[in-house]
Amino acid sequence: MKLVAYIGSYRDESGDGGGITVLAVSRDGRSLTPVSQVPEPREAGYLAYLDGTLYAVDERKTDGRGPVEPAASVHAFAVDPRDGSLTWLNSRLAPGPRPTFLSTDGRVLVTANHGDFDHVEHVVRTPDGGWTVEYLYDDSTVILYGLEDDGRLGEIRDLHVLTGHGKDPNSSPQAGGHGQASPHAHCAVIDPSGRHVLVCDKGTDRILVFALGDTLELESAYAFEEETGPRHLAFEPGTGRVFVTCEFSSELASFDFDATSGALRLLDRVSTVASGYQGRNEPAEVRVHPSGGYVYVNNRGEDSLAWFRADHEGRLLRLGHVPLARSVHPGLAARSFAFDPTGSFLLLADRPAGLVRSFAVDADDGQVCPLTTVAVAEPSFVVFAEVSG
Repeated sequence: MKLVAYIGSYRDESGDGGGITVLAVSRDGRSLTPVSQVPEPREAGYLAYLDGTLYAVDERKTDGRGPVEPAASVHAFAVDPRDGSLTWLNSRLAPGPRPTFLSTDGRVLVTANHGDFDHVEHVVRTPDGGWTVEYLYDDSTVILYGLEDDGRLGEIRDLHVLTGHGKDPNSSPQAGGHGQASPHAHCAVIDPSGRHVLVCDKGTDRILVFALGDTLELESAYAFEEETGPRHLAFEPGTGRVFVTCEFSSELASFDFDATSGALRLLDRVSTVASGYQGRNEPAEVRVHPSGGYVYVNNRGEDSLAWFRADHEGRLLRLGHVPLARSVHPGLAARSFAFDPTGSFLLLADRPAGLVRSFAVDADDGQVCPLTTVAVAEPSFVVFAEVSG
């Protein structure tokens, strides 16, 4: 079997980047060789691979008038078993701007659509006959798609429009302090049992838990305090524990998850940055080592890849970090990384540097150390696949 990695990227203002790059990856992570590239989707900010099919978001916001820009969508690609190259299968509309996350179990595909921060000032009449304005924001959605036997995307089976808002204005510089003026679903993860979907809504400081069937039914919600901003979550193999990056409070949280009831129970919360760090920081991706025990987070602000030990009770201890390229702002920073199937190394999309970085991972203490890099314009996401070759 050969190892390949798919690198999603954004298109910048000069026309560089965009699409998906296929890398041939050596088993020790020391060689990264571009094999092929597809130019669409243009804003390939998130990818998911399963059983010979690659799924990708096109993280757009349409102007609503067309045909200047296509609408937000999700795409399916067949993976060539010889070299991992991609053949487009089909796409589906993703109602709600900026789809930012994908999760699949082979039966269905779930997306989280973040929505933009822009608002419309709407003039309304007050009950006493006067006039005022209200601000209307993009809808943030969670979408459930069916999947065909050949991996193609089926029709939308269900769609939930999220409601509510967080503290507005808040202390984050995002959107001039209005990053929580409306909901913002940033991930939608199918749990290992296949019975639930967990959604981090950073706009309302909640994790929503949906029962997964032919539709999505809201079961429960875990509410953080104001200005926490849950962004991404990851399950630890075999334990039922969940780890969550909290964007606005710059924390990593651990939870116990009951796969029968769908209930979350908080275990621990720690800062994602080194003691003494004074600047602004907003963590992004979280991944658990395939063998469990160690949790990894990339920080935007401190600009680092940090790792933590998680003990058998879910208590967290920050062990160290390696530096990454200096971020321009939280949206233009290192955004994603992924472990190879064995957990012996990881690849990280370091967007400001225009590089995909390979790091060796020490199984004994979780430490990472640099191996090599390859240039990819505006890299945003990494996912691995094994092909027969």
